[in-house]
Amino acid sequence: MIRLEHIDRTFQVGDEPVYALRQIDLSVAAGEYLSIMGPSGSGKSTLLNILGLLDRPDKGTYRLENRDTTDLNDRQQAGLRRHKIGFIFQFFHLIPRLTAFENVELPLTLAGLEPAERKQRVGAALERLGLAERARHRPDQLSGGQRQRVAIARATIMKPALVLADEPTGNLDRASGQEVIETIEDLNRQGMTVVMVTHDPELGRRTRRQVLMMDGRIVRDNGAKA
Repeated sequence: MIRLEHIDRTFQVGDEPVYALRQIDLSVAAGEYLSIMGPSGSGKSTLLNILGLLDRPDKGTYRLENRDTTDLNDRQQAGLRRHKIGFIFQFFHLIPRLTAFENVELPLTLAGLEPAERKQRVGAALERLGLAERARHRPDQLSGGQRQRVAIARATIMKPALVLADEPTGNLDRASGQEVIETIEDLNRQGMTVVMVTHDPELGRRTRRQVLMMDGRIVRDNGAKA
């Protein structure tokens, strides 16, 4: 599903180049559940941004479902991102003035789906995540765990093949974090490929595959093919 070959990413900080990613090779099969771990500054978030088509590598190629994304223009990348990739962030990124229902509905509206289909799909998603009774509440009327579950519903309402989670439990208490990670694992059991960035070793151990990064390189991958 995912194939990265010889990916480099460099940022200019003042007069000095900072090498965020160096010669990254990574293959991920459809349906995998893996974590990307490492200290701050190791390149985890830069790698996730490239996987999510939010950033472009300076060198190398990124193939998503056998499609070379490297030379796509911004509009083509946005279309691929909208239909193939769901994002779950640490700080939820919900729109404050919209209700839970409206936040989840937004990707469907942007994709041009009819109101009746939007209503059915959003209602089913909120019901599945135990949020049906909170559908008309704004984010400031929800707990942290509820906000993250709304964010998960929004991220997956388009039924993406790939879910990218960036520290999805980092802003939650332990009980809420447990609920959220179980929700993410249920998505994986439904067939979605899940790639999660985390600083939490306990969370990383829950995934079937762990990738460790240091100084922009992958230094350990317990699921790499020989």
